[in-house]
Amino acid sequence: MYNKVIMVGNLTRDIELRYLPSGSAIAKSAVATSYKYKSSTGEQKDEVCFLDFNIFGRSAEVANQYLKKGSKVLLEGRLVFEQWTAQDGSTRSRHSLRVDTMKMLDAKGDSMNVGDNQGYNPQGSYNQPAAQYDEPSSPASYGGMNQAKPRVEQRIPEIDIDEDEIPF
Repeated sequence: MYNKVIMVGNLTRDIELRYLPSGSAIAKSAVATSYKYKSSTGEQKDEVCFLDFNIFGRSAEVANQYLKKGSKVLLEGRLVFEQWTAQDGSTRSRHSLRVDTMKMLDAKGDSMNVGDNQGYNPQGSYNQPAAQYDEPSSPASYGGMNQAKPRVEQRIPEIDIDEDEIPF
């Protein structure tokens, strides 16, 4: 068992998709997330964290097809420590996230997140759509995070979509 890491943020660059000699896909990119807080002097601070990540298999192909720079995602996996020798002979290292589960948080066809959080995980099951917008929900049903889902005052119309029109 390993310690799981969950990162929610925006892609800092487009997905770079490659194929291993075995034919398995690997997608690489990076995610940025921020933490806002007040310092002891009362000054508003914003701490940003950038983390490279790797996704393997069918999930890598899905990420390449549907994600782009700025896309909001939830990534779950484990940290790995990578080391290599640079062209100048120096030893380089970094931590990266080896993704087990990826959830796309942007609404389909739009860069705004309106609560239709369809995600994809490598085992092939999709996440269920979020609960109705005007009903309170349990913290567990809001993206797996331990926070309450914000209550939306306006009613969002329901759209009838044919299952065959969904691209994934």
